[in-house]
Amino acid sequence: MLTFENVSKVYKGGTYAVKNLSFAFEKGEFIVFIGPSGCGKTTTMKMINRLIDPTEGVISIDGKDASSQDAVKLRRDIGYVIQQIGLFPHMTIQENVTLVPKLMNWPKEKRRERAKELLELVDMGEEYLARYPNELSGGQQQRIGVLRALAANPPLILMDEPFGALDPITRDTLQDEFKRLQQRLNKTIVFVTHDMDEALKLADRMVILRDGELVQLGTPDEILASPANEFVEEFIGKDRLLQSRATVQTVEQLMIENPITIEEKQTASEAVQIMRDKRVDSLLVTDEKGVLKGYVDIEIIEANRKTSELIADIHLTKLHTVNKDARVRNSVSRILKLGTSYVPVVDDEVRLVGILTRASLVDLVYESIWGVEAMKTDEQAATLEETIL
Repeated sequence: MLTFENVSKVYKGGTYAVKNLSFAFEKGEFIVFIGPSGCGKTTTMKMINRLIDPTEGVISIDGKDASSQDAVKLRRDIGYVIQQIGLFPHMTIQENVTLVPKLMNWPKEKRRERAKELLELVDMGEEYLARYPNELSGGQQQRIGVLRALAANPPLILMDEPFGALDPITRDTLQDEFKRLQQRLNKTIVFVTHDMDEALKLADRMVILRDGELVQLGTPDEILASPANEFVEEFIGKDRLLQSRATVQTVEQLMIENPITIEEKQTASEAVQIMRDKRVDSLLVTDEKGVLKGYVDIEIIEANRKTSELIADIHLTKLHTVNKDARVRNSVSRILKLGTSYVPVVDDEVRLVGILTRASLVDLVYESIWGVEAMKTDEQAATLEETIL
């Protein structure tokens, strides 16, 4: 799908921005370029769609030399997402999403249907089509930026630190959404980031660069298990290396099964009784198939008693969730940043299968850093809490 053969970029004076890169990626891979500032990762990505032309070597897409193709057509056939999003403020969301299809002379009705279809992929309804960017949150605007890159159905998408300007919680949510979307659509992604946690979470394979040269290429597990040299070890960070060697690897291994729940077809009175019996102040709400719908607590119930007795009619508070197959190393920082005592664990169909508690995560980090020996002082515990937060 995408190959680099001895690719270099040399600027005036003989300075190499990128030097002698060679690698190959298959269709549907999520590739992350990562390295310190000035390592050449963005230059490498921009050479793919010829925003920058290589000085030496050949970049091929589906076996065709990119340099032999018309640059404008090449760029329209490759999706592109940047950190600044780049939505046009005077255009509606529909117009922003379908900008490339319009340039490719798609009929108006086909463009509208494509915009509706894409919005549904990220749980944004048809009502957003006529809105303008300034009416959307930062996270919603970034979703639109991603959808615009998908609009013409390109097989390859380039993403240059697309989530870097977002707050940590929104960023984590969009990472999860986009990874699921990429797997569902089987797109090849080239993703640039300086964030190691983001790279480990998203990548099928990582390309670690330093001073324009390839240092290591491999899956996150391969790189964590066998860093190529001291630079890679330091760049990954000792805490991540220690966590990767813990015996517990997936959320499912660490979660607590059979959380306390109530079905949405039950009543508020039943919810209160369950809370009393179980000595809790909130309940996770599911439908009859076990799909997580949100949660209710005593305050929500009391606020809605006058309007409805059924849980299904009460405005449920949405929750951040984590998939049961997710790597614990990718979930630790996110869950601790949320500041909640637990996070629901779901499967691919969003069925509730358990909960992951903050306490169990902290215990796991303790064990991975200090082993089974108990923490000896409150000062040590406070130091660790500060480190992982």
